[in-house]
Amino acid sequence: MIYKFDTKEELFDFIKKSPDNIKKLEKDKQATIKLADAVLFSPTPEQITKAGGVKEAGLVDKAETTLTEGQIMVRAIINTTNVLDSHDDVHIPGLWKKSLSENKYILHLQEHERRHDKVISDNLKAYTKNVSWASLGYSFEGNTQALVFDSIVTQERNPFMYDQYSKGYIKQHSVGMRYRKMYFCVNIGDEWATNYKDNWDKYIDQVVNRKQAEEEGYFWAVTEAEVIEGSSVVFGSNSFTPTVSVTQSKQDNNSGAADEGTTDEDTNEPPQGTQTKTEQTEQSEQQANAPDYSEIAKAIIKNLNN
Repeated sequence: MIYKFDTKEELFDFIKKSPDNIKKLEKDKQATIKLADAVLFSPTPEQITKAGGVKEAGLVDKAETTLTEGQIMVRAIINTTNVLDSHDDVHIPGLWKKSLSENKYILHLQEHERRHDKVISDNLKAYTKNVSWASLGYSFEGNTQALVFDSIVTQERNPFMYDQYSKGYIKQHSVGMRYRKMYFCVNIGDEWATNYKDNWDKYIDQVVNRKQAEEEGYFWAVTEAEVIEGSSVVFGSNSFTPTVSVTQSKQDNNSGAADEGTTDEDTNEPPQGTQTKTEQTEQSEQQANAPDYSEIAKAIIKNLNN
């Protein structure tokens, strides 16, 4: 059964009726797969740094992998912790640890679609990394634990997403997950909420968009979850999930350089300003030693007139 409440007051009334009801809500969440579903918590202008964009600093070095022609390596932030998202969840650092050690088949999908033609990559490395919010381009203070995918994306397999990532169009991601452990947190001093208020006090200082959490008055602190897949999305339930970098193969980079130089392909002369010092010196000496044909012509004309 999926429980739905129109207001938070209805939710609180349901929980107050019986201690077992909170367990029912937990089982309800555990039985569902969490996907992107809303645009309620998109970054505000104040939450994006003036510099914008993503800095590699704070993330691991470039993945050591050999790319072939028609491949790119996409480094994507699939999820970040300490954010109240549109599911009323706050992911707590460490929630992916058990899952990443056990699940070796994780997919990079297009918009959570579980179809063969929507697979972006199954050749990926999934890991967590503690990074600063500033390195991801956001103005929050402190760090977050990012769930990162280093995905080898092949043009042949999903040409549309290969093109989207190559052109820098993908701005957000979302994790497809199952809940394992969570704690209900509420900012109420009533007797029925004593334990839940303790949870609130324990976790509220970790929430970077705290103002939104206080306006809501409650959230779920998720301490363990199972990663099933990570997806590119237009709007994620957690919007602080950018693409960090896209690395092309050397072949693709070289072909791009050749295309840029097509205007000079019909000449044997190097482009202006590209000669070496030796070439420039030899050219100058040749010009200095070359015969002055205008003077020779004058001498011939003079002899003819005589």
